[in-house]
Amino acid sequence: QVQLAESGGGLVQPGGSQELSCAASGSILSINAMGWYRQAPGKQRELVATITRGLSTSYADSVKGRFTISRDNAKNAVYLQMNGMKPEDTAVYYCMARAIVAGRIAWDDYWGQGTQVTVSS
Repeated sequence: QVQLAESGGGLVQPGGSQELSCAASGSILSINAMGWYRQAPGKQRELVATITRGLSTSYADSVKGRFTISRDNAKNAVYLQMNGMKPEDTAVYYCMARAIVAGRIAWDDYWGQGTQVTVSS
């Protein structure tokens, strides 16, 4: 299987910056898309940004121009640089990886446990 270890997160002031990191490990044969999702209290989990193995990116409209997703294929890692943060960015952020693992013939989505990001003065 795949384990996703997230780091970063915590408290940041409005207008500040923060970077999240996520590294995948396990019996991974290949990783296709990786991404970040978030879930605020009382709301559904939503897409923040995704990046393909070929480094094509997509973003939620709410974070375009402020957040940047990147990845290191050699390290099976994905990053989220968050700038100009707003209180409405407060949420639990989850890392996702779409991967094929040994013994499987299909792509599966794997999730991290989440890291809390709080934007407040």
